[in-house]
Amino acid sequence: MMEWIRSNLIMPSVEQLFPLAMHAYAALTIEVVLKILVILVPVLFTVAYLTYAERKVIGYIQGRIGPNRVGFFGLSFWGLGQPIADAFKLIFKEIIVPSGSNKALFIIAPVLSFAPSIAAWAVIPFGDTLVLADINAGLLYVLALTSLAVYGVIVAGWASNSKYAFLGAMRSVAQIISYEIAMGFALVGVLVAAGSLNLGDIVNAQSGSVIHWFWLPLLPLAVVYFISGVAETNRAPFDVAEGESEIVAGFHVDYGGMAFSVFFMAEYANMIIIAILTSVMFFGGWLSPLQGILPEAVFEVPGIGILLGEGIHWLLIKTSFFLFMFLWLRATFPRYRYDQIMRLGWKIFIPITIVWLVVASVLVVMNIPPWFA
Repeated sequence: MMEWIRSNLIMPSVEQLFPLAMHAYAALTIEVVLKILVILVPVLFTVAYLTYAERKVIGYIQGRIGPNRVGFFGLSFWGLGQPIADAFKLIFKEIIVPSGSNKALFIIAPVLSFAPSIAAWAVIPFGDTLVLADINAGLLYVLALTSLAVYGVIVAGWASNSKYAFLGAMRSVAQIISYEIAMGFALVGVLVAAGSLNLGDIVNAQSGSVIHWFWLPLLPLAVVYFISGVAETNRAPFDVAEGESEIVAGFHVDYGGMAFSVFFMAEYANMIIIAILTSVMFFGGWLSPLQGILPEAVFEVPGIGILLGEGIHWLLIKTSFFLFMFLWLRATFPRYRYDQIMRLGWKIFIPITIVWLVVASVLVVMNIPPWFA
């Protein structure tokens, strides 16, 4: 597909618009920009409609209807126009910058929260060759970028010049850093199991069948990683940074309009990143769960083989399941106390990950089948 686009669309346009000496550079630039848009546009669309899905799912769980009025062309369409209506409302709302705030940092803070969650998509593999940047240190890159979101939170709380916002930022930063350690140890376990920092190699190391996926030998790490991801994104039941009954609305209490919506988008973009990384590192990524169960001849049948064999559709299905888990947790559990959250991160999750790192290392050294033989 990319070869066809390159030869029939990109190169003819480059030859007409640029001199001969710039053809190679211009073609490469356009190709990279197109790849970025192919990833970015669906991600932003998913972020918008994940808010709709959340309201519908939680409404169903709690016996409510959820959004069902705003549609298109006079038809309700189950309220599918609600995210677009919300976007227009936020675009036209006035952005108020507090008079005593640091105006530059106040405006930069939402970008510091949102940009890392978008940049992390550069190394996410959607298939064996479907990846924007197939770098060897992809796992390290993702860990580094997801850690940068904490700067947006602390800068927003400090730049507002509000004690309530700053208190919310301090609570949120302490929580994010605490669970970042457990997440880091969980990723080290994946590195030990796969023997590579490349996300594509990590998925390929799980090929064989559902039993070969890392969820089984690294089950405690998978659970710790996902729950830590829920805590790191400030999602319920770990949303103490937004404890409305205690500190109004946390670090973004002084934000409104599009500035607030960028924080909102960053939260949902981080949810998608956590869900897709859980799928890639522990649940086989784009690999088919039917691999190793059905005869190989089934996967060679035209049409059926594409549907049942490995592909991006399996990655999207697994990611959707973990996103549903985010919503399910929010609808089910009450908000934890802050001391309970800190105790869970420091006294339970970190010891579990350290112990299981030793177990995973022993399994690898002893070549325990079927994962490490």
